Parts: sequence; structure tokens; C-alpha cells
Amino acid sequence: MTSTRFPLSRAETRDRLLSLHGVLFDLDGVLTPTADVHMAAWSRLFTPFLEEQGVSPAYSDADYFQYIDGKPRYDGVRSLLASRGILLPDGDPTDAPELNTVCGLGNRKNEAFNETLAESGVTPYPGSIAFLDYVVSAGLSVAVVTSSRNGEKTLAAAGIRGRFEIVVDGLLSAERGLAGKPAPDTYELGAALLGLDAAQCVVVEDAHSGIQAGRAGNFGLVLGVDRGVGTQTLLDAGADVVVPDLHDLLPHAETEPAE
Repeated sequence: MTSTRFPLSRAETRDRLLSLHGVLFDLDGVLTPTADVHMAAWSRLFTPFLEEQGVSPAYSDADYFQYIDGKPRYDGVRSLLASRGILLPDGDPTDAPELNTVCGLGNRKNEAFNETLAESGVTPYPGSIAFLDYVVSAGLSVAVVTSSRNGEKTLAAAGIRGRFEIVVDGLLSAERGLAGKPAPDTYELGAALLGLDAAQCVVVEDAHSGIQAGRAGNFGLVLGVDRGVGTQTLLDAGADVVVPDLHDLLPHAETEPAE
């Protein structure tokens, strides 16, 4: 059973943040609103698939947050299928999207994501870019740590690839044989590539599994951004503080209400 965490105030969060040396940003839902694109792509995959299988309940956004959000693509497929008691062969990452294997379904989802991204494009969250400017100007190193195999493509589409020397994405994680979130391995790699250890870094996440990864790795600060999961859910997963937008942590943001 998880216990309720008592979050830091925003002033306390800034003080701890500025005592650290690195910021490890998740991508989808933290820097860019591509979590919405991913959600739409997962729905395009699983809504008809579950109907074809005659399985209920029907796919919903709640499934995305509970079983998929923040995890590597194939892990998300396995998790959702397990929730419905469906067992499919893993197959191989080279499987055609038409195949009903874990990898085939994951590749089908990726096609839907790329089609949606090409149709709609992506603009970074203004508050996240302001926060990025703030931490860089304060002398902190920054990196992106994402489960997505489309990380480089998404950063480039958003026009911010050049802001990050270090990007740990799903392709690099697979190449290194790293466990995905909620394991802390990818965030630990991001810290190491910055020349830092976990205690010197903050993890910035919007996903339940990502917050768990930050807490499991004993990072110096675990910062949650609530884009729909729910503040208490992120606190219970291990966040030190949760804000609706990273702009809220800037010194010139609206003063916090008195407690």
C-alpha cells in the first residue's frame, strides 16, 4: 500500500532544485504535448483490436494512464493485453504492423503515432521552455530521458533538439539492454552521461511509471507535472512535488497561497 506524501512547497522545490547539478526531462507530456498524440495513437490501435477480439471492457483513456503511460512501447502493449487476459507471442521488432504479436501491435501503434505527428506537428509547452531556460541559466546541465523510440524525431519536430546534448531514448535503451520505466536504469544512464550521479539530479516526469523510476533511483528531487494522471497519484508514486505546469516553479510565477 502506498502512503500519502507531503509535497514540498514551490519555494522549497526551487531551493532544492538549485542545490543540484542536473535536470533529466521526460519528453512526452513534460516538454511537448505529444502525450496527446501518443494517446490518440494507442486508441487507434486498441479500440478496434479489442473489439475484434470480442474483449471487454472497451479501451479508454484510463487504460493509457494505468497500463501504458511512460513505459517502452512493447511493455505498454504487454501491460494492456495482460489487463484483458490476452496472451500473444512477442514476435520480433521487425514484425509487420499487420501481425498480431506484441511487436506487431507496437509497430502498428508507431505507424499511427507518426501519421498523427505528421498531420498535427508539435509545439513545446511554453512553460516547460521557460523552465528549461531558467535551469540552464542557473548553471544546471540538462538531458532528455524518454521511453519513446521517436524521441529524436519529436525533439526535432518541436525545434528543441539543439537544446540537449544528451538524449536517452527508447532506441538507445534497447541498444544498451536497459530496463524501461518504472525501473530507474534509463534515468541513471542520463545522469551518468552528464557526468553526475542520481543524488545530484532532478527527474521531471508526468507519468506514474516515470515518477516511480525517479523514486527507485533515489534521485535528488522527483518533480511531477500533472497532465491528467492526477496530483495525488503522482505524489503516491513518489513525487516530491506536483505542479500543473513547470512555469509555476519559476521565481516570478504567481505567489503561492498562504498555508
